[in-house]
Amino acid sequence: MNEMALRREEGLGRKLSRYFGQWGVFFRGFLEHPRMVGSIIPSSRFTIAKMLAPVKWDECEVFVEYGPGVGTFCLPVLERLRRDGTLIVIDTNPLYIDYLKRTIADSRFKPVLGSAEDVEEIVKAHGFDHADYVLSGLPFSTLPGGVGPAIAAATYRVIRPGGAFLVYQFSAAARDFMARHFKRIDSGFEPLNVLPCKLFWGWKD
Repeated sequence: MNEMALRREEGLGRKLSRYFGQWGVFFRGFLEHPRMVGSIIPSSRFTIAKMLAPVKWDECEVFVEYGPGVGTFCLPVLERLRRDGTLIVIDTNPLYIDYLKRTIADSRFKPVLGSAEDVEEIVKAHGFDHADYVLSGLPFSTLPGGVGPAIAAATYRVIRPGGAFLVYQFSAAARDFMARHFKRIDSGFEPLNVLPCKLFWGWKD
C-alpha cells in the first residue's frame, strides 16, 4: 500500500472512531493493523457467555486477556471476577489501550501496551507468579512467523496447574499451537457470531 492510500485509510479510521464511538475505534484498529485483529466486528454476547462459562471464578485471582480491543470481554470478565481479583489485558495497539484506560474505571483492571509473548514478565511486573486463566482472540493464522508458537509456549508456562488457555478463532490454527503444550483441549462452536467461531479451552493439568 502506497503512502497516500495509507493516509486515506487512517483518515477514514479516525473519522469512524470519532462518529461511531466504540465501534469506530474497533474498526479503526482493524484498518490500521488487520493482521493483529481477529475480526472486523466485536464478539457477540453468545460467544462471550460460552467462552467464559468453564471458568471457576471463585478460584480466579489473575485473569489475562490478549488483544482486548475495545473491551468486549473486559466488562463481562470484571462482572464475574472476584473483588480481590486482577484483570490484565495486553495489546500492541496504543489506540485500544488508550481507549480502555479512558473508559474502564476499575481498580482491578490493568491495561498494558505490549506483546503477549512477554506475558510472563508482565504478570510478574504486577506482583504475581502466575495467571489462572488466559483469554485470547488473536488471529493465530495471520500473526507474523514464530509469534504464534512463542505466545502459546509463554502462555503455558504462565498458567498455573488447573488453569486454562481460552481461545476463540475463525480457524483451527490456534489449536495446533495449543496442542504442542496443552494435552487436554476442549472444543466448542458458536454460530451466533460474525463470523461463526471455534472455541478452545486448553487445560494445564
